[in-house]
Amino acid sequence: MDREIPKEVRQRERRKQWIKIGAGVVAAVVVMGGMMRMMQSSLARKDLLFSTVDKGTIEVSVSASGKVVPAFEEIINSPINSRIVEVYKKGGDSVDVGTPILRLDLLSAETDYKKQLDEEQMKQLQLEQLAIQNRSKLSEMEMQLKVSRMELNRKEVELRNERYLDSLGAGTTDKVRQVELDYNVSLLKLKEDEQKYANEQALAEADYKVKALELNIFRKSLAETKRILEDAQIRSPRKAILTYVNNEIGAQVTEGNRVAVVSDLSHFKVEGEIADTYGDRVAPGSHAVVKIGSERIDGTVSDVTPLSKNGVISFTVQLSDDNNKRLRSGLKTDVYVMNAIKEDVLRIANGSYYVGKGEYDLFVVNDGELLKRKVRLGDSNFEYVEVVSGLQPGDQVVVSDMSSYKEKSKLKLKD
Repeated sequence: MDREIPKEVRQRERRKQWIKIGAGVVAAVVVMGGMMRMMQSSLARKDLLFSTVDKGTIEVSVSASGKVVPAFEEIINSPINSRIVEVYKKGGDSVDVGTPILRLDLLSAETDYKKQLDEEQMKQLQLEQLAIQNRSKLSEMEMQLKVSRMELNRKEVELRNERYLDSLGAGTTDKVRQVELDYNVSLLKLKEDEQKYANEQALAEADYKVKALELNIFRKSLAETKRILEDAQIRSPRKAILTYVNNEIGAQVTEGNRVAVVSDLSHFKVEGEIADTYGDRVAPGSHAVVKIGSERIDGTVSDVTPLSKNGVISFTVQLSDDNNKRLRSGLKTDVYVMNAIKEDVLRIANGSYYVGKGEYDLFVVNDGELLKRKVRLGDSNFEYVEVVSGLQPGDQVVVSDMSSYKEKSKLKLKD
C-alpha cells in the first residue's frame, strides 16, 4: 500500500524547489546584466578629443572659403589684330622688366604708323601755311588802314582851312559843308576798316587755334598709335614668372585677346567667397585669419565686391606673411573674418561638430561615462564656440565627430 508522505518532507521538498527557482532567477539576472554591460558601447579616451569649458574672450568671426592667388598677376593682351610670329619664352620662365616674350606681325601696323607720321607733317605745314596767309591778309588791311588815316588827316586839315577862310569872308558856307561832309564820310570809312581789321584778326586767330587744336589731337592719336605699336612688341611689364604664354606660332590673335600672363609667385593674397547673407559682416579693414591645415596666417580684408553673384560675395585678404612657405597659387583655404568681440563668456574648442548657432546633443564626461546633454551654442571663431547654456566651467566635452553615436544617451569611457 502507498503510504502518505509526511508533511515535513513535503515542505522540505517545496523549499528545495523554491531555492532552485530563485537561484535560476538570480543567475538569469546576473547573465542579463553582464550581457547588457557587454552590449553597452564603450570608447577609449585616447580616441576622442575633449575640450574643457572655461571662461574667456571670443573674437566672433564668420567663415568663408578662399583660394590663394598671386599678390600680383598681370594679363597681357594683344593691342592689335595680328598673328604670332615668334615665341621667346615658355610658361614657368622667370622674366625681368622689358624681357621679350613673343613677337607679333607688325608690318601692317608699322605702315599705318608711318602714314600717320606723314599726315602729321602735312598738318604741321598746313598750320604754318595758314599762319602766313593770315599775316599777309592782316598786313594788307593794316596798310589800307594807314592810307585811310592819312586821307582822314588830309581832309581834317582841309576842313580847318575852309573854316578859317570862311571866318575871314574869303570862303563860302557851301564849300565848308562839302569839305565837312567828305571828312565825316572818311571818318566813318576808317572806323569801318578798323572794325573789319579787328574782326579779321580775331577770325584768323580762331582759325589758327582750331587748326592747332586739330594738330594736337592728331598728335595724341599718333602717340597712342606709337604706344600700341610698342605694346605689340610683347614684353614683360615687370620682374615676375611667366605663368602663361600663347605659343602657337602663326595663330591669329584679335585685339584684346590674352597672349601671356606674368605673376609674382613670391607673394600671395587670398580671394575669399562668402554667402551674401553674411555680406554685412565683411568690410574693408576687417581682421581675417587664413588657415592652411594647422597653419594660421593673419590678414586684412582689403576690398569687397559690392554686388552679389549667384548668392556669393567676393572679397580679398592681404596677408601679413604673404610669402609664407605654405602658400601655393590655387591652394584652397578656410578664411575667418572677425566682426565682433565677446568677453567673459563660456566657451569650448571649435570642431567639426559645430555648424552654426543652435541646440546640440553633446557628450559630457561624468564618472567614467559619457552622458548626452542638451547644449545651446552661440557665436564662434576658428578656435572657440560660445556656450549659451547647458554646460558649466570645468565640464569636459567631447568635440570629436560623434554622429555615429547619435542614438546613444550614455557611453562607457575607457582609459
